[in-house]
Amino acid sequence: VSVLTISFLTAGLIGLQSGIGIIFGANLGTTTGAWIIAGFGLKVELSAFALPMLVLGTVFTFQKNSTWKGAGLVLVGVGFLFLGIDYMKSGFEAFQDTIDLSEYAIPGLKGLMVYALVGIVATVIMQSSHATLVLILTALAANQILYENALALAIGSNVGTTITAMIGSLNANAAGRRLAIAHLIFNLVTGLLAIFLISQFVYSVDWLSQELGIRDNDYTLKLALFHTLFNLLGVIVMLPMISPLVTFLERVVKEKKALVKEPKYLSDAALDSASAAIEVVRKETIRLYQVALKILANGIAWRLHDIQSDKPLTQVESYTDQIMVQNLDVVYENQIKALYAAIVDFISRARDKFSGDDADALREMRGAGYHIIEAVKGMKHLQKNLLVNIDSDNIYIRDFYNQYRLSIAEVIRTIHELSRTEETKATTLSLDHSLMAIEKYRAGFENNLEHLIRDRKITPAAATSLMTDMGYTIRICNSLSSMARYLYAPEETSEREVERSLELEQDELQEIITEAPTEGEGA
Repeated sequence: VSVLTISFLTAGLIGLQSGIGIIFGANLGTTTGAWIIAGFGLKVELSAFALPMLVLGTVFTFQKNSTWKGAGLVLVGVGFLFLGIDYMKSGFEAFQDTIDLSEYAIPGLKGLMVYALVGIVATVIMQSSHATLVLILTALAANQILYENALALAIGSNVGTTITAMIGSLNANAAGRRLAIAHLIFNLVTGLLAIFLISQFVYSVDWLSQELGIRDNDYTLKLALFHTLFNLLGVIVMLPMISPLVTFLERVVKEKKALVKEPKYLSDAALDSASAAIEVVRKETIRLYQVALKILANGIAWRLHDIQSDKPLTQVESYTDQIMVQNLDVVYENQIKALYAAIVDFISRARDKFSGDDADALREMRGAGYHIIEAVKGMKHLQKNLLVNIDSDNIYIRDFYNQYRLSIAEVIRTIHELSRTEETKATTLSLDHSLMAIEKYRAGFENNLEHLIRDRKITPAAATSLMTDMGYTIRICNSLSSMARYLYAPEETSEREVERSLELEQDELQEIITEAPTEGEGA
C-alpha cells in the first residue's frame, strides 16, 4: 500500500495530506495479519490447507482466462504462506529439546531496546513486517522467546517496515520522498510511544484479554492485541499533527529545480500502477506542450499571454526585434527533442507492464507527443521566412505571412480554451471550426497567388516560398489539433486517427530517441 501510495502521489492523483492518511490507515490495517496468524495459523495444521491450495492454484495459473489465472496466483501465494508458517512452527518445535533460544532472553529496558533493534534489522533484511511477525509468533508459540522480548521484536518490525517505502521513494519525485519520510516519522513515533509506555500497554493487553476471553497463557493472541493497540495509539496521536507534518516536510524536502530538458513527473515509482503511469505521462506531455508553446509563440513573433488572452489577434503587437536572436535549433535539440525521448522511453517500459485500455491510453499519449514534435519542426522551417516577411515592404507578401501567423495563433487560443474546459464537457467543435477556416483560406490561396504572379505583384521565387510556408502552416495547425484531441478530448479521437498518427510516427521515432542529447551536451 505504501509503495502504491507513493506512485499515486508522484503522479499527482492524491495530495500529500491524503497520502499520509492512507499510510496511517495501512499501518493500522496491517495489524490484522498478526491476528490471522495467531488466531488461525498457529492453531490448526496449515499444511492440510496449503497443499490443495498449491495444486489448485497451479492448475488455475495455466488457464487462458485472466480471472482464473488471477485466482490461481492468489491460491498459490496463500498456499505458500500457509506452508511457510507450518514449516516454521515445525522447525521451532523440532529443535526446542536441543536448542533453547529463550536462554538469550534479556529482561528489562535493555532487553526491550536490544530486541527492538533485532526486529528492525530482521524486517529491513526481509522487507516485510509480516514475515518478521510470522517468525516472532511461531517462536513464541514454541516457547523459544519470552513474551516481553516478543513485544520488543514486534515494535522493531513496525519501525523496520518503513524500508519498503524508503526504497520505493528512491526514484520518486519530492512528493514521494516526503511521504516516505512521513511514514518513517509515524512509525518511529509509534515505536517510541510503545517503548516508553510498555508497562501501560502490558496492563491494557492483560485487561482487554480478560474482557475478550483470551487465555492468560495465549501469548500469541496477546501479542497480536498489543500490535494493534500501539499502532492505534500512534494514529490517534499523529492525526492532529498531519497539517504541521505536511508543512514541515514541504519545507525540508524541496522540489528539485530540473532543467527543462529533464522530465519532471516521470518516475519509476509510477510504474507500480497503470493509473499513475498514465497520469504522469499525461502531465509530462502537457509540460512538453507548454515548452513547445513558447517556441511556437516566439516563432510567430507574439507573446504567449497575448495569444491566450481575449484581445483580438489583429491588435496583438509583434516583437520581431527580440525574437530574431533566438536559436530555435538549439532550443529544439536540448529541450523539446530530449524531453520527448524521455517520454517515449517511459511509455515503452510502461507498455511492457500493462495491456488493454491502459496500453492504448499510453499509446495515445505518445501520439500526442509526436504531434507536438511535428508542430515545432514545422515552426523551425516556417519562422525563417515568416519573421522576415511579416514587416515586408511588399503588402501582399506581408498579408500572406500575417494570415499564416493568425491561423496558428487561432488554433493555439482554441486549444487554450479547450484545456480549461471540464473533460466531460470537452468538445473539439471549435478546433474543427478553426481548421475549416484554414482549409477555406487554402482553397483560394493558389488562385490568388497565380493572379499576383501574373500581375507582377510578387515574384515567382517569393510565390514558391509562400506555397512552401503555407504547407508548414497547415502542418503546424493540424499537428496541434491532433495533439489537443489526445490530451483534452480523448473520447472524440477516432481509432482511425490514432492508427494514422502512429504510422506517421514510426518513421521518425527512432531518430528522435537516438539523436536526443546526452548528459553534458547542449548549447
